[in-house]
Amino acid sequence: MERARPAGLDDLTAIEELATQGIGELRIRRGGDIWSAREARTVPLLDGLRADLERPAEAGALVVGTIDEVVVGYGSMHFAVLHDSRTLAVVDDIYVDPGARGVGVGEAMLDLLIERAEAAGAVGIDSLALPGDRETKNFFESFGLKARAIVVHRALGGGETS
Repeated sequence: MERARPAGLDDLTAIEELATQGIGELRIRRGGDIWSAREARTVPLLDGLRADLERPAEAGALVVGTIDEVVVGYGSMHFAVLHDSRTLAVVDDIYVDPGARGVGVGEAMLDLLIERAEAAGAVGIDSLALPGDRETKNFFESFGLKARAIVVHRALGGGETS
C-alpha cells in the first residue's frame, strides 16, 4: 500500500539515492543544465537532506513516500517569508522512483506537504517544473497549482548543454 509520512533518520540513505537519481533525470531535460547548476541540491546531498530533516516544523518538512513501507519517493518543502510578512510554502523537491510512479505515491506526498503548509498558515504553495515536462506540470495542476511566473532564458557562450 502506498502512503506518505514524515522522513526519519533511517530514511536518509534512501532519500539521498532518490535525490541523486532525480537530479540526473532532470539534468538532461530542457532547462536542466542551468537548473542543476542553480536550483538543484548541492553535493554532498546528505548534508542538505540532514539539514532539511532537522529543521523545525515551522520552517518546512521532509517527507517520504512508501509502497509497503519501502521508501520509493521523497519531498522537501521550506517556508519563505514574503515582503509583507505572509508565509509561502515552496516545494524544493518531489521525486518518485520511475518504477513506482502512477500508483499514488507522489499524490500522497504532495497531500502531506499541502497539509503541512495549510497548518503553518501559508498563503500558497509553489514548486518548479522544467519546460516541456508535461507529466510534472499535469501532476501539479491536478492539485490546483498553476503557473504564476515564467522564467525565460537565452543561452550565451557559456557552454550550456540544454
